Amino acid sequence: MSADTALQTAQPAKLLPRLGLLGVVFFGLAYMSPSIVTSTFGVVSETSRGAAPTAYLVATAAMLLTAIAYAVLARAYPTAGSAYTYVGKTLGRVVGFFAGWVILLDYLFLPMVAWLIQSTYLHAQFPGIPLWVWLLVNVGATTVINLLGIALADRVNIVLTITAMASVAALVIVLLLFLGREAGGAPSTAMWNDQTNIVAVSSAAAVAAYSFLGFDAISTLSEETKHPRRDIPRGIVLAVLIGGCIFVGVSFLMQLVHPGGVFENADTAGYTLSIFAGGAAFTNVNNLVSVIAGFGSGLAIQATSSRLLFVMGRDGVLPRAVFGRLSSAFRVPWINILLIGAIGMLGMLLDIGKATAYINFGAFLAFALVNIALLVWIWRNAAPARPIAVTVLLSVIPVAGFAVDLYLFSKLHPEAYAIGGAWLLLGVVMLAVATRGFRRPVPVLSER
Repeated sequence: MSADTALQTAQPAKLLPRLGLLGVVFFGLAYMSPSIVTSTFGVVSETSRGAAPTAYLVATAAMLLTAIAYAVLARAYPTAGSAYTYVGKTLGRVVGFFAGWVILLDYLFLPMVAWLIQSTYLHAQFPGIPLWVWLLVNVGATTVINLLGIALADRVNIVLTITAMASVAALVIVLLLFLGREAGGAPSTAMWNDQTNIVAVSSAAAVAAYSFLGFDAISTLSEETKHPRRDIPRGIVLAVLIGGCIFVGVSFLMQLVHPGGVFENADTAGYTLSIFAGGAAFTNVNNLVSVIAGFGSGLAIQATSSRLLFVMGRDGVLPRAVFGRLSSAFRVPWINILLIGAIGMLGMLLDIGKATAYINFGAFLAFALVNIALLVWIWRNAAPARPIAVTVLLSVIPVAGFAVDLYLFSKLHPEAYAIGGAWLLLGVVMLAVATRGFRRPVPVLSER
């Protein structure tokens, strides 16, 4: 018996199904972070020239195309491998490996970004406590909860996500009360005005699309969901739709309070608007509640990222003895959770801008591959009785989704391409190791 076979026999290899539809949706919303609209509003409004809600609406429609691709493939292949599994099953194991590898760049470093943002905000509120202490608290608490199992993580995440949405609701009420007292901009000009044009809105939509990153991670929870073929596809689409409604609705009210896209500082426009409408006391308290609730984002990201690493380890494309292990007591990929926590602590060495450059390359490239995978799946599974026109019509969704993802990919910062290219080269090395110098086939994708 080989060492790998002995390990598989001794270790549990299956995640436990504990989640329902509500938990799945809330993990997606926590990953996306509903309150991020207040942070991105200024940049989106400035780029769209005062039509932020229209930009968010376009971004919602664009991301919904890829969400549909994920939803269909999640129903067809209900495992925790996400893009790695979907692309591998349709386009071949080599392409599947690289789809999983590039999305890992997103999944490994996005927790670090979430924890770093969270810790930076807390440090700003309580400057007497060093940034590294807040980072240690955030990473440590999240890691402990995730090590204790998906059921506990689910309960904590639901509470935190509800808190985050309550924070957003409080801001909405304040904005509505302000508009009831003061004359705001016209609703029509909040959606489109004399300065707005298609190029400006599409550029702003590309910025707004980053707010949706994370809906795809829901698919990594397939093996821990009680009814994965039903609830994972629904959860993916619902997370995008609910997130889109929040982003469009809140940005619409903010655009009414501040017509136009000119700001003294676009990066802090959301904070300034909150003070303008509700006062400094409300803004500081609401921001603190939002920051505390944002703990759920790191929790969700670490949980889902560890599952993708587990599936790739279970298949043997990553070292099985390290990444393919589950704890016997809680059935969680404990080594992966600890590894992601350790990577998160590297945030002490980076600023938010540099940390963010690590993630977007993998996300949009993997999204594009998933859309290609859906296109192939549609034609491969075309029923003989189905008219060719119907198959062509269905193909419009992945083709449009691929075009959108390619456009977003082209808008990345040059540093993202450098980091992503280096990551791809490392992937070639990892694949060479897994295939013994390309002398063996890529390990078979898991059917579990």
